[in-house]
Amino acid sequence: MAVLLPELIAVLPKAELHVHLEGTLEPEMLFDLARRNRVDLPFESVEAVRAAYSFSRLQDFLDIYYAGTAVLRTEHDFHELAMAYFRRARADNVRHVEAFFDPQAHTDRGVAVETVMGGFLQAADDARDLELSVYLIPCFLRHLPEEAALTTFDGLRPYLDRIAGVGLDSSEVGHPPRNFRSVFAKARSAGLKVVAHAGEEGPPEYVWEALELLEVDRIDHGNRSLEDPQLIAELCRRGTPLTVCPLSNLRLAVVKNLRSHPLARMLAAGLEVTVNSDDPAYFGGYVNDNYVQVAEAVGLTPSDVVTLARNSFDASFLPEGAKRGFDDEVLRVAREFGVAASG
Repeated sequence: MAVLLPELIAVLPKAELHVHLEGTLEPEMLFDLARRNRVDLPFESVEAVRAAYSFSRLQDFLDIYYAGTAVLRTEHDFHELAMAYFRRARADNVRHVEAFFDPQAHTDRGVAVETVMGGFLQAADDARDLELSVYLIPCFLRHLPEEAALTTFDGLRPYLDRIAGVGLDSSEVGHPPRNFRSVFAKARSAGLKVVAHAGEEGPPEYVWEALELLEVDRIDHGNRSLEDPQLIAELCRRGTPLTVCPLSNLRLAVVKNLRSHPLARMLAAGLEVTVNSDDPAYFGGYVNDNYVQVAEAVGLTPSDVVTLARNSFDASFLPEGAKRGFDDEVLRVAREFGVAASG
């Protein structure tokens, strides 16, 4: 009997390694929080918000994304936002999340880092009741100077034992990774993992810089790595994972259509790629939606899908024992569906 990909994807355990908590702010919650906190919105309805989610490039999205953060004011707001996403992710059989958030998007408008961390940390603790493990990864905004990132890192020092690492996000073009060498060195010295968005809109050189200057453990996106055969070989040699976000790539015009998405070519090249949702409230799909739509568009096999689920745990920052446990679960599901797992 032929394996139906949506059914397989629905039951496979998986980790999500590239999701921005602020990017899970659904329009309905946006309006609820705006009313609660008496924040004026430039939209009259949920439908008007969704209609505004038409982007031709990354900056179009970021303008709306940062405007949306204005409704997040209290510790309860941040907790509520995160828990809504955690429940939605768990419905997709996500078992582990490594979630990004942008402290500077909040502190720059007067919200204390203690408020942000308090809400998100409580949500991470509460997610255990969902049988979901959560690691938090604050990101530095690359359109701001490194001095601002260093100040942010200092503000996070009381929480270093509660965060898994740091990241780099926001407007990529014109803001190369090399601008953030000092703050990433501090993070590594503190024992944190480090990741960076690179090669989404930016050139392959940005991926090289993230690898060699920031010494990242993962590359977020990395699509344009395929333009450089030497870079592909280096990523494979190092075993550096890529956290790929198909529907984000489609909505931000990184690819013309999902049929042209490079995911299948990445797998064929031997890259350790994972599938993630990025900012699902804005891009029209959570993690299973990304799996299903890209698998059907580029012709992934059931074995490919199992490989992606296995990669998601292997590329995580979980302890090795936990990784092996989740891998065994993925392989058990594969056997139940009669799917051969590679590797």
